[in-house]
Amino acid sequence: MTKLNQSIIGKDYVIVIGGINIDIIGFPNSNLTLNDSNPGKIKMSLGGVGRNIAENIVRLGVPTKLISAIGNDDYGKLVIDSSKKLGIDINDTFVLDGESTSIYLAVLNEHGDMNVAISDMGIIDKITIDFIKSKNEIIKNSKACVLDTNIPRDVFEYILNTNTDVDFFLDTVSTKKAIKVKDLLGYFHTIKPNKIEAEVLSGISINNEEDLKKCSDYFLSLGVKRVFISLGADGLYYNDGVNNKYLKAHKINVVNATGAGDAFIGALVYCYYNNFDIDYSARFAMAASVLALKHEDTINPNMSSENVKGIIQ
Repeated sequence: MTKLNQSIIGKDYVIVIGGINIDIIGFPNSNLTLNDSNPGKIKMSLGGVGRNIAENIVRLGVPTKLISAIGNDDYGKLVIDSSKKLGIDINDTFVLDGESTSIYLAVLNEHGDMNVAISDMGIIDKITIDFIKSKNEIIKNSKACVLDTNIPRDVFEYILNTNTDVDFFLDTVSTKKAIKVKDLLGYFHTIKPNKIEAEVLSGISINNEEDLKKCSDYFLSLGVKRVFISLGADGLYYNDGVNNKYLKAHKINVVNATGAGDAFIGALVYCYYNNFDIDYSARFAMAASVLALKHEDTINPNMSSENVKGIIQ
């Protein structure tokens, strides 16, 4: 087992701890037919929730460190080379001999939404408490830290309990993975569950705007400072205890929906880094998601603060 050399680039940075994948995505030419071979395109790109968020943040102009685990294989070398070119500081990620870098395989339908996927992410369990202990100084000195729920539960808990002065952002990833940190929500500055995740995490059924407020108020009562509940094509609801509002979604033709959530979280971190208020943060993050939805790649290479500002309603 080897690791890249550690470096600390000062306190003016954010850190992301989460998964790195190689994404292999299938796009059908027309309506997806199950149990059959579908003509279409297959595209490979770098992915993983943590890595995707980190790339979005960097493209928005914020210095970013990424902690994860990758194999000492061809895909792992691709991740390292790409991170260097993008400007993601990956010096604190584990590179493990004899292990395979994670792969995410997905098939989209004709609307650009994921129909089925298989995620081979066993290597993420190599992120242990002993490993994270060596990163405490880096985490403590960050302006903000994003955690995705792919990392092991005990590591998740250790990070939150050990770095109580850091503002944490949560990416829930999925309902199943979010459940494992349900009792830790109060440690987070910002959370962005979708409607189903919010219902499961709060125990509150969401049927209208009143329910959205009730649900978000519940999260605030736990200690969360900012709550953003994603409603997909129906928009977004946000609440920080003082300001709360429902925002309608942009009307667009979706090309690939897999990276919208990563862009949203990345944009929220950018707005926090720049001390923007919650309303602007919500609108900026929604616009970043729109930019992501318009491109075949999980990360739109045109992601930038200026391009996002051009979309804000």
